Amino acid sequence: MSNAAPSWLAGAIEGSGPGDGKLTIARLVDERGLGRGGFTLSSPAFMDGGELDPSFTADEEDAVAPPLEWTAPPPGTMELALVVEDADAAGAEAPCHWLVWGIAGQRGKLLEGEVPPRVGKNAHRNSEWLLPEPPREDGAHRYVFQLFALDLPLTLMPGAGRDELVAAMEGHVVAAAVLTGKYKRQSEDAGGEPWDDDLV
Repeated sequence: MSNAAPSWLAGAIEGSGPGDGKLTIARLVDERGLGRGGFTLSSPAFMDGGELDPSFTADEEDAVAPPLEWTAPPPGTMELALVVEDADAAGAEAPCHWLVWGIAGQRGKLLEGEVPPRVGKNAHRNSEWLLPEPPREDGAHRYVFQLFALDLPLTLMPGAGRDELVAAMEGHVVAAAVLTGKYKRQSEDAGGEPWDDDLV
C-alpha cells in the first residue's frame, strides 16, 4: 500500500515527501476541509517549512513545545484538536509527538511550553510533547502540526491514544490547518576539537 499523500495535501505540506500519506490529516480531511474559511496555523518561532530551534528538541536541556497560533475556525466549531507527527520517520506509521484536545473552538494560541487542556499519549506512551530526536545520519525530518476543527466537544479523558482520538474525530472534522517544522541533528563530533596524536 502506498504512503503517498493525495495531491491536495502534498501541495499544502512544505517539502512534501513519500510518507505524507501516513499522516492523520490524510485520513480525516479532504480537499474541501483543508484551510476552510481561511483557517490557518502558524508559529512565532518558525516559518512554515522552517527549522525548529533546538530549544524545542531533545538536543537541548529544558526543551519545551513551540508556541502556536491559529485563526478563527469556521462557524459551528465546538472544539479544536492538535496532532503532531514525524512525516519522515521509517515505519508503517508516522510517530506521534503530540496529541492535544479540549481547545476552545475559536481563534487562539498556545504559548511556548504551555500545558494544553488535555494531552494524549505520544509514540513513547507519555502524555507530553515528545522532543524531536531524529537519527543523526538522517536528513532533516518534517514535523507536521495538524490542527482540526470539530463540530462537537470530545469526551476523551487525558491520556487517550492516537487511535482513540482519531476514532472520536472521524466524521466530525469541519476544517483543518497544517504547519511544518524541520529538524536535523548535528553529528556528535560537529564543532569538536581535532584530535592530535602528538598530544599526551
